[in-house]
Amino acid sequence: MKYFYSEVSSYGVISKFIGLLIFVALISLLGASCSAKEQKMNGFVVSNASIDKDKIMFGGPPRDGIPSIDNPDFILVPRVDYLRDKDIILSVKRGNEVRGYPTRILVWHEIVNDVIGDDSIVVTYCPLCGTGMVFDRNVAGKLRTFGVSGLLYQSDVLMYDRETESLWSQLAMKGVSGAAVDQKLTWIPSEHLTWKAWREKYPEGKVLSINTGYSRNYGGEAYAAYFASDIVMFPVPYTRKELPNKAKVIGVFINGKAKAYPLNDLPSGKILKEKIGGQEIMVSYDAEKQFPQVTDASGEHIASVVVFWFAWQAFYPDTGLWSP
Repeated sequence: MKYFYSEVSSYGVISKFIGLLIFVALISLLGASCSAKEQKMNGFVVSNASIDKDKIMFGGPPRDGIPSIDNPDFILVPRVDYLRDKDIILSVKRGNEVRGYPTRILVWHEIVNDVIGDDSIVVTYCPLCGTGMVFDRNVAGKLRTFGVSGLLYQSDVLMYDRETESLWSQLAMKGVSGAAVDQKLTWIPSEHLTWKAWREKYPEGKVLSINTGYSRNYGGEAYAAYFASDIVMFPVPYTRKELPNKAKVIGVFINGKAKAYPLNDLPSGKILKEKIGGQEIMVSYDAEKQFPQVTDASGEHIASVVVFWFAWQAFYPDTGLWSP
């Protein structure tokens, strides 16, 4: 993952990008074979893993090689001078406070441990799957602080908690090894929209600053080559091919039922009424603001995620797929 941190153009480095894919894949295979003997990967015990250990991949960096932000600093909208109108914000509202987490920053850190009022949350982002998801840090009565393990499962980030060193899957939304195996994460609704749309909607909101304690090129375009291609860096089971690998969909998981809504097919500005897992929901998408919304019949937000199709169908192979 660290190999894509330099600023790159969308198409000028595709040949180098493919070479790097081969290089990282070889490292991953070597790391996986060594780890299988020790039942450890990147120092994490995977002996009791509830997922297929052979599909846990070494992503490149060591544990915490991608550093989480544990003491986030926020500034008000008028002071922000490091974002562009079309930059994407992952937005969280708890009580009367709204905070925005730019993916331009998240791409370098992947995890932000935060506290909003009385709520302890973790904001997570996986560039390889295009997924921004927010969870409650209180799990099974214990407050967790999360970090980046340096491992992947089906191309998605595996987090770990520093209290038990258990591994957690972002898209599976649960612990997958260690003391926390099969403990479920509580998925918190968030919004995904452009910086221009966010600042107009929340002029009094607070924005994650670039004062992270780390020296990074937050003005660059990290992962640009990866986002521009349809190539997947790490293997996943491609069981469904209705959409291109990196077609963006809105993923919803309700009462054990999953469904995906392709952003390019959704009628902008219109509301779809659906029923998933016995619950009535409403789905809408504003293409200009890049702003999908999923609510229940009373207008309350339901957790959803913008995600590449290859990743959603890998974790939820039986997912429904909406079509016009």
